[in-house]
Amino acid sequence: QLQLVESGGGLVQPGGSLTLSCAASGFTLDRYAIGWFRQAPGKEREGVSCISNSVGNTYYADSVKGRFTASRDNAKNIVYLQMNSLKPEDTGVYFCAAEGELCITSMMRPEYARLWGSWGQGTQVTVSS
Repeated sequence: QLQLVESGGGLVQPGGSLTLSCAASGFTLDRYAIGWFRQAPGKEREGVSCISNSVGNTYYADSVKGRFTASRDNAKNIVYLQMNSLKPEDTGVYFCAAEGELCITSMMRPEYARLWGSWGQGTQVTVSS
């Protein structure tokens, strides 16, 4: 199992921005598709974004399209999720996960989250005034 560590969460006002980081140890992230998921209390884990391996193709859920951007810094072995225009409904624990090479839309569905082989521990994002 690959080790992933998320960071960058926090409390932000509506309309604000945060950048989450997903760092890896012991392997190179650019070989894998990296998915970002979030889970609010009492809700399913929701796929919000994915960036494929070195090709860099991306996927965004409709709820975050135009506001969130996934990117890679291969030199630092980190994947980022830039989150702008945050809304209270973006609140939740955000996880990164690694599996395969390409982003597959169906793999972002809650019922297929279990197919992602490696997960980080999550970072809390709270959007509130």
